[in-house]
Amino acid sequence: MRSTAPRNNKLKPSSNLIMNGSVRVRVIRTLLAIQNGQSLASVLDPLLNSLHDGDKGFAHALLLTTLRQWYALARLLDTLADNPIDEVEVRTTIQVGLVQLLYLEVADHAAIHETVEAAKEIDFAHSTGLVNAILRKVAKNPSKFRKKCDKKHSLPNWLAYQLKQDWSEQYDELTKGLRQPAPMFLRVNSAVSSVEDYQHALDGAEIEADIVELKSGFNLLDSSDKASSIALSTKGLRLHQSTAVNALPDFAVGAASVQDMHAQLAAPIIHTALMNKVSTDKSTELHILDACAAPGGKLAHWLELISSNDQSPLFHVKQNDAEAAPVITDIKVTAIDNEAPRIERIHENLQRLNLSQHDLKQAEKNIALNIVCADATTWQGAGKKKSKLVFDAILLDSPCTATGVIRRHPDISILRTEEDIEQTALLQADILHNLWPQLKVGGYLLYVTCSILKQENVEQMQDFMTYYNNVAAIEFNDDCNWGIEQAIGRQCLPIDSESGDGFYYALLHKTAE
Repeated sequence: MRSTAPRNNKLKPSSNLIMNGSVRVRVIRTLLAIQNGQSLASVLDPLLNSLHDGDKGFAHALLLTTLRQWYALARLLDTLADNPIDEVEVRTTIQVGLVQLLYLEVADHAAIHETVEAAKEIDFAHSTGLVNAILRKVAKNPSKFRKKCDKKHSLPNWLAYQLKQDWSEQYDELTKGLRQPAPMFLRVNSAVSSVEDYQHALDGAEIEADIVELKSGFNLLDSSDKASSIALSTKGLRLHQSTAVNALPDFAVGAASVQDMHAQLAAPIIHTALMNKVSTDKSTELHILDACAAPGGKLAHWLELISSNDQSPLFHVKQNDAEAAPVITDIKVTAIDNEAPRIERIHENLQRLNLSQHDLKQAEKNIALNIVCADATTWQGAGKKKSKLVFDAILLDSPCTATGVIRRHPDISILRTEEDIEQTALLQADILHNLWPQLKVGGYLLYVTCSILKQENVEQMQDFMTYYNNVAAIEFNDDCNWGIEQAIGRQCLPIDSESGDGFYYALLHKTAE
């Protein structure tokens, strides 16, 4: 039994995508473009921009729901048809009709009639009898077919098998969770407002939100390799309903950012590790790196923490305390990414948050920000200088298959292949092996992915640690109220409707050889 439609080499690329016809036709054409290799991010705006405001909500729901239920619908369709349906356009049209009947509660007559008409509009009139018959059969007992559709996962079989191998205990919850919409989280700019004050501002705008607090605990090493227990808290906001950013108070002037709650752990963890290094090695200058930084959310968060107030321990020393860290006279922040359009996104996001180099200079912060378009597998931060030991801390938001954010980007399950895992793991290893020699002794590297596959996460770290004898994995302790403990690091899974996305974290400390 075929679990999904075969690729059709005659599909038009998105650059030739014609956005006309009914709403359903435009959604079908968008789905065909995605099956032909285009990302949701590249085709969603053209779809929505082609529609009247009154149609955008329905089109968005129809597209995203179809993608989230894609493989389950494909398997259901195989049981409904007397003969295999090989034409990808016909399969896609029927799946769009099934979503309306099973998930969007569109009236039977409207869903069936408009979907049949859509088949005609895309020049597949010969299929209208088949489309009509299958949809009418489902419309007679939609609850029965919804149960069949919901019974198993909605993932390609290779990915479901891998998740079963990696997460046998969490498998059922995980595969169900990946079919649901993700909640919308906000990170409040600490240089502008507190989380509590911004929640009040949201209340004033009649936007309901809950404060979410993630607690982290780990043992950091000092210059003598003695461990000291560290605890920190990260607060964000979870909206009861997703909201357009232009409706958020002072969003345009940088009061808040949209960022998944689990992604909000990255900057506080590496920032805390950096401050620990400052306190133990008495540095007066710091050079930090955000590798694979686009679109800049984690970089912005780190800059907010560094520059949020004049009481930052990075800039001040307590009076009459000979043991305190000295005043930091210079902080160099370097961010790299290998795609020029994504570099532009970093600049745009930092400018909105008042964190550009110009803004930092105007605020009289001792921060030099340098954003570079470069390949993290080969780039050398020292340039032509002899010493390669450059960075006090590195945040590596590593490339990955992004399987942890399928709820937000459901096209991932269609676009990714089993071969992508191996290729991505090799790329990750290349980046790690290039950056690790550039980290100073005593420095920290935070390895982050938005993957839920162990090959890209804990297994990558295990391989890395067998290669170097100057690396120690920092253990997250029981103070953490997020993620699942791994042999190295912690793994967050997108299991329920209120949780953050699937992120993996491993904090590495560079020891003397």
